[in-house]
Amino acid sequence: MGKNPKEQSEFAQHNDEQRGILDSNAEWWDDRIGDGNDFQRELIDPATERLIRIEPGATVLDIACGAGRFGRRMAELGAHVVAFDFSERFLQRAGERTPPELTGIEYHLIDATDTEQLLGLGAHRFDGAVATMCLMDMATIEPLMSTLPELLKPEGWFVFSIIHPCFQPSGFSKFAEATQDGEGTIRRGVKISSYLTPTAWKSEGIVGQPELQFYFHRPLSVLFETAFKHGFVIDGFEEPRLADGPIDGKHLRWRSMADIPPVLVVRMRRART
Repeated sequence: MGKNPKEQSEFAQHNDEQRGILDSNAEWWDDRIGDGNDFQRELIDPATERLIRIEPGATVLDIACGAGRFGRRMAELGAHVVAFDFSERFLQRAGERTPPELTGIEYHLIDATDTEQLLGLGAHRFDGAVATMCLMDMATIEPLMSTLPELLKPEGWFVFSIIHPCFQPSGFSKFAEATQDGEGTIRRGVKISSYLTPTAWKSEGIVGQPELQFYFHRPLSVLFETAFKHGFVIDGFEEPRLADGPIDGKHLRWRSMADIPPVLVVRMRRART
């Protein structure tokens, strides 16, 4: 019999290689995304801002911050942001992009898969934590999920966004087909051949990037149970969709499948005892 999916959802052996890949891609990625693409501006940022609760003076942890785009946004909203990443090159870009007048943000070189490094951020220091489109990039999420309860205040929240695991697992494909309804309708969607088995594979996040990067697929049952066993409950959940757009005759884009959400945004809190 095969292993239980929960037992094969961690891929720590790929962590160092993933760090090197992200360092290699950092400048290329940042040059193309800059201050946001359509997914970030239309899907991820609005949903995340609806779920986070930034009070003036709140201290928020920005996990795997990349070039710091959303951390800067939270600082603009009045938070003191402690941002970290394990890619030195991404952190360098984050520092370069942060204007001198935006003083409410600090950057640290920390590996989110290293419990000891995470605990060094400070016990029960944070009002909230954000992980923007990064959990699927992490070789293992157990260290982060187990440590967050020690970093957050008793009423602390955790908001994360990821590519939607139900619609973009390894090996998924997009399709277009004509329906036999007498009207010549073209139906567009995604085909899934595997979902429950956690998988590590390499792909492009943006077409043409210098190196393929790892993506780590975890079904919702594994992703959520990892958080539940460390005392989190879900109290906010969004599946944002792109607005309908013109059909591209050469490519199947998410705008032509507007009833399928490409990303998932979730808010969790520590369960009250």
